[in-house]
Amino acid sequence: MPRQFPIREVTVLSLNKTSDVSRITPTSKMASFGERSFNLQALFNFDHLDSRFQTHLKNVYSCLALGMLSAALGAFTHFVTGLGQWYFLTSIVSIGLMIWLASTRHTKEDVGKRVGIFTGFTFTSGISLGPLLELVIRIEPSIVSTALAGTAVIFICFSLAALLTKDRMFLYMGGILFSALGWLTLAGFLNIFFGSEMIFNIYIYGILLVFSGFVLFDTQLIIEKRRRGDEDFVWHAVDLFLDAIQIFRALLVILAKKEDDKKRRRN
Repeated sequence: MPRQFPIREVTVLSLNKTSDVSRITPTSKMASFGERSFNLQALFNFDHLDSRFQTHLKNVYSCLALGMLSAALGAFTHFVTGLGQWYFLTSIVSIGLMIWLASTRHTKEDVGKRVGIFTGFTFTSGISLGPLLELVIRIEPSIVSTALAGTAVIFICFSLAALLTKDRMFLYMGGILFSALGWLTLAGFLNIFFGSEMIFNIYIYGILLVFSGFVLFDTQLIIEKRRRGDEDFVWHAVDLFLDAIQIFRALLVILAKKEDDKKRRRN
């Protein structure tokens, strides 16, 4: 049944708006639209950042893009070879490569080697992601593209928010984010024994929220580290890669679970 507005409300609205409506013309509408139009150029204007920061960010995001391509190739390798079934082994290799990368100093002479290690790390991470992708595709193939799009939107929007904010407000989120991640990790571990759907939902949605926050935190932390002389763009790309992968994993699980529940209700 449609909502019934009291006569008094309609009368008040009429008294307040009649004089304004009479002045609206097509020309004024177009002028108003022009004043409020979305300025895409302003959105990507980073003039408040020094050129050295802009150069550093270009290196970071270029390295990150290479890592994403390498991870995609790793996931494809799983579909061809089935290497992802050795999840424990590929995870150890991935962690080993990350430790190796962390133990090497950032120098001009070693940049190529460190980028190679980073590529190997992201490649094995992609292989480890393969079994989850395979399971999701069995439920509904379109979930993968939806999760990719969602990850891209979250990552780009939160990165821009961090880059366009001139103060360092998001750096203060670090303590909260690490504390929340610790509690979520504990909840995920305990749920192995309890098998509670409620705890699982808290865990997976919490992971999505926390790592979205880490995009804000890590982006501003990268700028702050560069301000203090840290030029290690390869390791900075690792931070953002881990954020993006965890967001993607969480979206895959959330969307797959919803689709699976929907199919079960139909049957």
